[in-house]
Amino acid sequence: MGPFRSGRREESTVMAVPSLTTEERRAALDKAAAARRERARVKEALKRGGLSPREVLDADSDAVRKMPVRALLESLPDIGTARARRLLAELEISESRRVRGLGVRQRERLLERFAPLD
Repeated sequence: MGPFRSGRREESTVMAVPSLTTEERRAALDKAAAARRERARVKEALKRGGLSPREVLDADSDAVRKMPVRALLESLPDIGTARARRLLAELEISESRRVRGLGVRQRERLLERFAPLD
């Protein structure tokens, strides 16, 4: 034993995965599939121009709010993976940030960058 060990074993903090009934598992799978379909519709609408980034950021849907900002940017016309990454770095937004997790300033910078031209 090293000089900093007390000799006691630490208790494991691993939590067991709850066992679900077949109905609960089916309900969870259906909910996840519905969320994926909704995010796909939003991304397609962004690509076609039917939705603006502001509308997506203002959405109160849990499925949309859980969408990564990177996916939102990649769904915009003429923005691919590389450009989305550059934009995230430029706007000081983590690549793993989700829509609901944007800070006030990050949201403002994003909206300024994609404000419609009048």
